[in-house]
Amino acid sequence: MLLTTIHLAVADNGDEGLVLLPDLSELVMGLVAFLLLIAIMFKFVFPKLNETLEERGTQIQGKMEEADAKLVEAEAAKREYEASLDDARGEATQIIDEAKATAESLRADILAKAETEAAQIIERAQGEVAAERQRVVQELRAQVGTMSVELASRIVERELDATTHEGLVDEYIQRLSNQN
Repeated sequence: MLLTTIHLAVADNGDEGLVLLPDLSELVMGLVAFLLLIAIMFKFVFPKLNETLEERGTQIQGKMEEADAKLVEAEAAKREYEASLDDARGEATQIIDEAKATAESLRADILAKAETEAAQIIERAQGEVAAERQRVVQELRAQVGTMSVELASRIVERELDATTHEGLVDEYIQRLSNQN
C-alpha cells in the first residue's frame, strides 16, 4: 500500500514531483538487502552476541560468588583474629596478675628477711652492749679496787696483801651496788 501511494504520487507530479524518493526497483532492492542483513544478523551475529553476553554474565556471577566466598572467609578470619586477640589479652592479664603476685610474695619475703636480720642485729648489738657493760664494770671494779687500795694504803700507811685487797674491793663494790 505504501509503495502504491508513493507510485501514484510520482505519477501525478511527473518526474519532478518527489525527487527524494528512490526508484521503485531501488526501494525494493534496498528493502530486500535490509531484510537479508537482518536475517544474517539474527542467524550469525545475535547468537554470538547472546553467547558472549551469557559468558560475561556467567563470569560476573562467578566473580560475585567468589567475592562472597572471600567475604565469608575474611569475616571468619576476622572473628578468629579477634578471638586470638582476646586470648592474648587474657594471657597478658594473667601474666600481669602472676607478676604482681610474685612481686608481692617477694616483697613479703624481703620484708620478713629484713625484719629477721634487724632483730638479729639488735640482739647482737644488745649482746655487745651487755658485754661492753660487763667489761666496763670489770675495769671500773679493777680501777676502784686499785684506787681504794692506794687510798687505804695511804690512810693506813701500810701495804695490803692480794687476798685482803680483793676482799676490800668486793666489799666496796657491794656497798656501791646496794646504794644504787
